[in-house]
Amino acid sequence: MQLRNVTPDDVDAYVRMRCDPVMMANLGGPLPSERIPDKVRRDAAEAAADICWIKMILPDPDTPDVVAGSVTIWSHDTDDEAISEIGWMVLPQFQGRGLGKRVARTLLEQARDEDRWGVVHAFPATSNAASNGICSHWLNTTTLC
Repeated sequence: MQLRNVTPDDVDAYVRMRCDPVMMANLGGPLPSERIPDKVRRDAAEAAADICWIKMILPDPDTPDVVAGSVTIWSHDTDDEAISEIGWMVLPQFQGRGLGKRVARTLLEQARDEDRWGVVHAFPATSNAASNGICSHWLNTTTLC
Protein backbone atom coordinates (compact mmCIF):
# COMPACT_ATOMS: atom_id res chain seq x y z
CA MET A 1 0.00 0.00 0.00
CA GLN A 2 1.21 3.48 -0.83
CA LEU A 3 -0.19 7.00 -0.52
CA ARG A 4 0.40 9.86 -2.94
CA ASN A 5 -0.99 13.36 -3.34
CA VAL A 6 -4.08 13.75 -5.48
CA THR A 7 -3.27 15.05 -8.97
CA PRO A 8 -5.40 16.53 -11.75
CA ASP A 9 -5.32 13.07 -13.36
CA ASP A 10 -7.47 11.58 -10.58
CA VAL A 11 -10.83 12.58 -12.08
CA ASP A 12 -11.88 8.97 -12.74
CA ALA A 13 -11.18 7.90 -9.14
CA TYR A 14 -13.10 10.92 -7.83
CA VAL A 15 -16.06 10.11 -10.07
CA ARG A 16 -16.08 6.52 -8.79
CA MET A 17 -16.01 7.73 -5.18
CA ARG A 18 -17.95 10.98 -5.13
CA CYS A 19 -20.62 10.35 -7.76
CA ASP A 20 -21.62 6.99 -6.33
CA PRO A 21 -24.85 7.12 -4.29
CA VAL A 22 -23.72 4.32 -1.96
CA MET A 23 -20.27 5.81 -1.30
CA MET A 24 -21.80 9.25 -0.68
CA ALA A 25 -24.92 8.11 1.22
CA ASN A 26 -23.70 9.58 4.53
CA LEU A 27 -21.84 12.51 2.98
CA GLY A 28 -24.65 14.59 1.54
CA GLY A 29 -25.32 12.44 -1.50
CA PRO A 30 -23.50 11.99 -4.79
CA LEU A 31 -21.91 14.95 -6.51
CA PRO A 32 -22.80 15.77 -10.12
CA SER A 33 -20.08 14.37 -12.40
CA GLU A 34 -19.70 17.68 -14.23
CA ARG A 35 -18.37 19.26 -11.01
CA ILE A 36 -15.65 16.67 -10.47
CA PRO A 37 -12.86 17.99 -12.77
CA ASP A 38 -12.94 21.37 -11.01
CA LYS A 39 -13.04 19.68 -7.58
CA VAL A 40 -10.01 17.55 -8.47
CA ARG A 41 -8.09 20.60 -9.74
CA ARG A 42 -8.82 22.51 -6.52
CA ASP A 43 -7.92 19.53 -4.33
CA ALA A 44 -4.69 18.89 -6.25
CA ALA A 45 -3.70 22.55 -5.88
CA GLU A 46 -4.42 22.50 -2.13
CA ALA A 47 -2.49 19.24 -1.67
CA ALA A 48 0.47 20.57 -3.67
CA ALA A 49 0.46 23.76 -1.56
CA ASP A 50 0.35 21.61 1.62
CA ILE A 51 -2.85 23.32 2.78
CA CYS A 52 -4.37 19.92 3.42
CA TRP A 53 -3.29 16.34 2.96
CA ILE A 54 -5.34 14.68 0.23
CA LYS A 55 -3.84 11.30 -0.49
CA MET A 56 -4.85 8.70 -3.01
CA ILE A 57 -4.59 5.07 -1.91
CA LEU A 58 -2.52 2.82 -4.18
CA PRO A 59 -3.10 -0.75 -3.00
CA ASP A 60 -0.10 -2.04 -4.98
CA PRO A 61 2.84 0.29 -5.73
CA ASP A 62 3.64 -1.89 -8.76
CA THR A 63 0.35 -0.76 -10.38
CA PRO A 64 0.31 3.01 -9.70
CA ASP A 65 -2.65 3.57 -12.02
CA VAL A 66 -4.95 1.55 -9.73
CA VAL A 67 -6.52 3.77 -7.04
CA ALA A 68 -8.43 2.19 -4.15
CA GLY A 69 -9.74 5.40 -2.59
CA SER A 70 -8.50 8.39 -0.65
CA VAL A 71 -7.64 9.62 2.84
CA THR A 72 -7.57 13.28 3.82
CA ILE A 73 -6.68 15.51 6.75
CA TRP A 74 -7.85 19.11 6.63
CA SER A 75 -8.72 21.97 8.96
CA HIS A 76 -12.00 23.83 9.00
CA ASP A 77 -13.84 26.23 11.25
CA THR A 78 -16.65 25.18 13.54
CA ASP A 79 -18.85 27.66 15.38
CA ASP A 80 -16.05 29.00 17.55
CA GLU A 81 -12.79 27.26 16.65
CA ALA A 82 -10.78 25.60 13.94
CA ILE A 83 -10.53 21.81 14.07
CA SER A 84 -8.63 19.21 12.11
CA GLU A 85 -10.54 16.30 10.62
CA ILE A 86 -9.64 13.05 8.93
CA GLY A 87 -11.79 11.21 6.42
CA TRP A 88 -11.32 8.25 4.13
CA MET A 89 -13.12 6.55 1.29
CA VAL A 90 -12.31 3.04 0.09
CA LEU A 91 -13.91 1.88 -3.14
CA PRO A 92 -16.17 -1.18 -2.76
CA GLN A 93 -13.90 -3.61 -4.62
CA PHE A 94 -11.10 -2.81 -2.11
CA GLN A 95 -13.17 -2.86 1.07
CA GLY A 96 -12.72 -5.56 3.67
CA ARG A 97 -8.93 -5.68 3.28
CA GLY A 98 -8.02 -3.35 6.14
CA LEU A 99 -6.98 -0.51 3.81
CA GLY A 100 -9.06 2.11 5.65
CA LYS A 101 -7.43 1.26 8.95
CA ARG A 102 -3.94 1.22 7.45
CA VAL A 103 -4.25 4.52 5.56
CA ALA A 104 -5.83 6.34 8.50
CA ARG A 105 -3.08 5.09 10.79
CA THR A 106 -0.38 6.05 8.28
CA LEU A 107 -1.65 9.61 7.94
CA LEU A 108 -2.22 10.03 11.68
CA GLU A 109 1.29 8.78 12.42
CA GLN A 110 2.67 11.26 9.89
CA ALA A 111 0.67 14.07 11.51
CA ARG A 112 2.02 13.07 14.93
CA ASP A 113 5.60 12.74 13.71
CA GLU A 114 5.46 16.14 12.01
CA ASP A 115 3.59 17.71 14.95
CA ARG A 116 0.95 18.94 12.53
CA TRP A 117 -2.82 19.28 12.77
CA GLY A 118 -3.15 19.00 16.58
CA VAL A 119 -6.07 16.86 17.72
CA VAL A 120 -7.59 15.19 14.68
CA HIS A 121 -11.31 14.38 14.71
CA ALA A 122 -13.31 11.88 12.67
CA PHE A 123 -17.07 11.98 12.23
CA PRO A 124 -18.28 8.77 10.56
CA ALA A 125 -22.00 8.16 10.31
CA THR A 126 -23.30 5.97 13.11
CA SER A 127 -24.49 3.52 10.46
CA ASN A 128 -20.98 3.14 8.99
CA ALA A 129 -19.78 0.12 10.98
CA ALA A 130 -16.41 -0.16 9.21
CA SER A 131 -15.42 3.46 9.83
CA ASN A 132 -16.70 3.34 13.39
CA GLY A 133 -14.55 0.25 13.89
CA ILE A 134 -11.50 2.20 12.74
CA CYS A 135 -12.32 5.02 15.17
CA SER A 136 -12.91 2.51 17.97
CA HIS A 137 -9.47 1.06 17.29
CA TRP A 138 -7.91 4.51 17.79
CA LEU A 139 -9.66 4.86 21.14
CA ASN A 140 -8.14 1.57 22.26
CA THR A 141 -4.53 2.31 21.34
CA THR A 142 -1.97 4.67 22.77
CA THR A 143 0.47 4.53 19.87
CA LEU A 144 -1.03 7.60 18.19
CA CYS A 145 -1.45 9.74 21.31
